[in-house]
Amino acid sequence: MTIRQVKRAHVLSVVAVAALTLSACGGQNNGSGSESGGEQLSGPVVIDGSSTVEPLSIAAAELFMEKNSGVQVSVSASGTGGGFKKFCVGETDISGASRPIKAEEGKVCTEKGVNYSELQVANDALTVVVHKENTWAECLTVAQLKKMWEPDSKVANWKEVDPSFPDQKLDLYGAGADSGTFDYFTGAINGKEGDSRKDYNPTENDNITVQGVSGSKGGLGYFGFSYFEENADKLKAVKIDGGKGCVEPSVKTAQDGTYAPLARPLFIYPSDAGLKKAQVEKFVEFYLASNDEIVKAARFVPLTEDQKKKAKDELAALQAKAAGK
Repeated sequence: MTIRQVKRAHVLSVVAVAALTLSACGGQNNGSGSESGGEQLSGPVVIDGSSTVEPLSIAAAELFMEKNSGVQVSVSASGTGGGFKKFCVGETDISGASRPIKAEEGKVCTEKGVNYSELQVANDALTVVVHKENTWAECLTVAQLKKMWEPDSKVANWKEVDPSFPDQKLDLYGAGADSGTFDYFTGAINGKEGDSRKDYNPTENDNITVQGVSGSKGGLGYFGFSYFEENADKLKAVKIDGGKGCVEPSVKTAQDGTYAPLARPLFIYPSDAGLKKAQVEKFVEFYLASNDEIVKAARFVPLTEDQKKKAKDELAALQAKAAGK
């Protein structure tokens, strides 16, 4: 079973409990409803994009479909960049993203007549992981990570990172170039999105990173915080020193910004054309109105109170847009 399958199974099990709780409480509406203008909601909602955001959208989809059986929400993960490629030619209604849309991606959307909204749905702490028996890399500085990952890096041994580290082969795993995780990590560590050494093990499947790092004493990789939580028995999270001391990834440090520079927001991008479909509009409203339950089910870092207020304002704007269409 892959980490994505494990993650999906966990999300679905938590969603099932949440659905039963909602049912026992009388089916709280949260603004989604099972009807629109007196008619049953029906039809597809098509989502693609970030593999990091995928568990959030799965949780939202399952909870929504429990209350709207005529709607079929499909969730795929082509990576943030891959998702925007589909989104900007109108193949999907919503794109999940672990970084903001790039200017060049937005330009393609504009040229293709695809207008969209950006909605933050969770926080994340991009987590650097090492082998369980790694006793030397308890904390790494941004400079040390850059030394490993910058485009011209030839570092192949932990001793080359720091003379106090052991003579141990360095084995690097990370996200592929279509991933928003790759863009965020390279921008935060190397100073420019996309700048990275090429001689590492790139993948869009976080399970490969888990297997690689857990199987190599000198292994190091990175992915979203929830994936580390799912594999904390196999891997060890590294504290990061962004210039103000060593900070471990956690819900608290991601929310308060002290886990710098690897705390990040997670987004969904609904298209205006998608929002003209009643089932898509109601799904997006549900995604925001039920955000606490969705984030909890997918084991992500919740929105802060300020972020929740902003999300509510964005939801109100979407509702006004929908009412005016």
